[in-house]
Amino acid sequence: MTIDRHQNMAQGLSESQALDKIKQDGHNELPSSKPRNILAIALGVVKEPMFLLLVACGALYLILGDVHEGLMLLGFVFVIMGIELYQEKKTEKALDALKDLASPRALVIRDGMEKRIAGREVVTDDIIVLQEGDRVPADATVLTSVNLLADESLLTGEPVPVRKSEWDGLEEKVHPGGDDLPFVYSGSLIVQGNGLARVTAIGMNTEIGKIGKALESVTEEETKLKREMGRLVKKLTVIGLALCLLVIVVYTLSRGDLLKGFLAGITLAMAMLPEEFPVVLTVFLALGAWRMSKRNVLTRKPAAIETLGSATVLCSDKTGTLTQNKMTVAWLSNGTEFFSLAESRNFPEGFHEIAEYAMLSSQTNPFDPMEKAILRMSELYLRDTEHVHADWEMLKEYPLSRDLLAMSRVFRQVGTDEKTSAVKGAPEAIFDLCHLDNDKQRELATAVEYLAAKGLRVLGVGKARVNASNLPAIQHDFDFAFVGLIGLADPVRENVPEAVQECYRAGIRVIMITGDYPVTAMNIAGEIGLRNHDACITGPELQAMSEVELGERIKTVNVFARVMPEQKLKIVNALKKNNEIVAMTGDGVNDAPALKAAHIGIAMGEKGTDVAREASSLVLLDDNFASIVGAVRMGRRIFDNLQKALGYIFAIHVPIAGLSLIPIFFADLPLILWPVHIVFMELIIDPACSIIFEAEMAETNVMARPPARLDEPFFSGRKIFLSCLQGVSVLVIVLALYGAGLYLGYAEKEVRAFSFIALISSNIAVILSNRSWNKNIFQILATPNVTVKWVVGGAILFLALVLNVPFLRNVFQFEKVDTLEIALCSLAGLLSIAGFELYKLVTNRSAHTT
Repeated sequence: MTIDRHQNMAQGLSESQALDKIKQDGHNELPSSKPRNILAIALGVVKEPMFLLLVACGALYLILGDVHEGLMLLGFVFVIMGIELYQEKKTEKALDALKDLASPRALVIRDGMEKRIAGREVVTDDIIVLQEGDRVPADATVLTSVNLLADESLLTGEPVPVRKSEWDGLEEKVHPGGDDLPFVYSGSLIVQGNGLARVTAIGMNTEIGKIGKALESVTEEETKLKREMGRLVKKLTVIGLALCLLVIVVYTLSRGDLLKGFLAGITLAMAMLPEEFPVVLTVFLALGAWRMSKRNVLTRKPAAIETLGSATVLCSDKTGTLTQNKMTVAWLSNGTEFFSLAESRNFPEGFHEIAEYAMLSSQTNPFDPMEKAILRMSELYLRDTEHVHADWEMLKEYPLSRDLLAMSRVFRQVGTDEKTSAVKGAPEAIFDLCHLDNDKQRELATAVEYLAAKGLRVLGVGKARVNASNLPAIQHDFDFAFVGLIGLADPVRENVPEAVQECYRAGIRVIMITGDYPVTAMNIAGEIGLRNHDACITGPELQAMSEVELGERIKTVNVFARVMPEQKLKIVNALKKNNEIVAMTGDGVNDAPALKAAHIGIAMGEKGTDVAREASSLVLLDDNFASIVGAVRMGRRIFDNLQKALGYIFAIHVPIAGLSLIPIFFADLPLILWPVHIVFMELIIDPACSIIFEAEMAETNVMARPPARLDEPFFSGRKIFLSCLQGVSVLVIVLALYGAGLYLGYAEKEVRAFSFIALISSNIAVILSNRSWNKNIFQILATPNVTVKWVVGGAILFLALVLNVPFLRNVFQFEKVDTLEIALCSLAGLLSIAGFELYKLVTNRSAHTT
């Protein structure tokens, strides 16, 4: 069966047809690793040290005949499994959302409109737009093409790109490899040209599916932070095990009970073991990446989240990132006269020819925003005039190239052999093609500067008559005549000036890199508030500079114009040599080296190629500069909150470990904590870390402080010391209550209840106080965090049950205490944060005075 290759090509499928096909054929994806089921998660928990310690404690209690305590501890295994399952599913959902965003995209025509969709949503008979730098999302038949080359090495192993032709309506699909085939294949890369293709196979029915290629499961690379946390966990584990053995020996020698000595030792090991660290790190990075995706920034490499807070320079493209990429033709010039389309409703005849040849040199159904603007102008002003040639036949297109920034199209006029060529491109390229003398070029350059000074993107337009039967091989061989200049406006995005100022407040420098004319670039730079915007380095100047000279100039120059994509690498390297931490945006194939070399490569999601995405750390889903700044803010927030969570873990483990250890060395003192108490504490600590701190809002000064040094340890000795001091203050208060209770003659179980109430209340106070290292406790309580009431409320409710339900009271080895005693113990616990609150007050005052 043959299909007319132009059938519905401009219209494509409708959304309803596409949805029906997805229901019938499934998504365009290959099998990948399945999410872990409940059994797999349970097996993962079994391997955890905390699980093994719980089982060991439960077994010892059963051996000692304490059935209630043994069953309670073993029951907690399922509670911990539940928490682990919740965290796993929460992380998995975030990663699934990211995976959907990260899948190769496809540009399709649906309902007659160009639309960017996830590659998995492509269906058979979809019309896909093939562009240089994009990965082909499915096997397809080429319907139209211009200089189309594809790299099929993924399928064939041959590194040389192959040329593609248009389908003749008859040729049957064949295996990949070889020139002039009208077929493209899923996973291959378009390295040159553009075209349209109709999808013939998706998913497992593609060539890549048939040869058994499956998507590699997402593997998270080990980041600098993970390595740092790993080393810290190992050190604390070694210390904990050493103290555990010491406790077993001391308890057995001083009290003569080996089994209870093992229980006391395991209690201390549980108190010391920092099992929360890896869990918290995984949850924060996964949910942090998910939160960033909600702000239109996709995280491809976890290390980027770490580095974001250290960025000192943001290098941004202009078009579409700082500006709206919604071009409109604002001015025309024939070289001597100027015409503003915004200021006049009439369109003088003398400027019709500029619009005519600009339209002829553009695609009929353009995707380029400048060509769309030219087409809109021509349709508006040339309708029903002799300057519209709908019946002319296009013979050949000469595409834009790196060496010549101009493109032309050749048409045959109806009823004659006479041919017309129309060209448009960078003014310098048009001057060159028109073979203008130096005087004329200088005269026209003045007109270009006049338009560029208005912040316009300037294009030159030319025309040629061709009488020869054979068309020239290159554009230079045409005898072009200069027609005029077009000035296109691309308004600055509304939120960009404020985002630039926010960068400056955060100690981040902004550099604009563009292929535009220097005067245009400096005009836009001034409009968005770029510092030193009247200084500029052009691409040719950049090329001629030595590394040393560029290294000096780049310290002050923030505008780069007429820059070729491959020159971005030179800019990145110069900044890195100046010890800057560089974030660089890019969208093309040639941007990939610079994106890879930058500390944070940021690819454009809307206009960016898949090659650029693959080389980047972040993908900007809306191509908006403000989203980059939002990502920096979010990165700083994530790491602030992670530091708060780990600080809290340090702080709360100090009193737990101290209360487990200190009474051991005094044979006549009763022990305060047993495994059941430690497990109860863990049920507060885990959710507090992964829910409360992860959801905490950013500090008010998060973007008003300089970037963190890249070589600075994530959790410095000073912060560990301060966290441990918080823990010591809790330990001192609880030990004071413990000692006072024994001195006043209270029974062992009453003293244990007093100590535990104070420990829980101080734990809650430490959670609240650590929500911010800048605000005081009253400001913190006034700051909303919906998760606080659930975790804190749950802890208070469970404590109330333990103190009032006889069975639980017996398991926890408590005596009933009255309301006044509970209030006094709770107040004592809450007072444990007084020292940290005083520290915050002094620090904030000194910060305001400096």
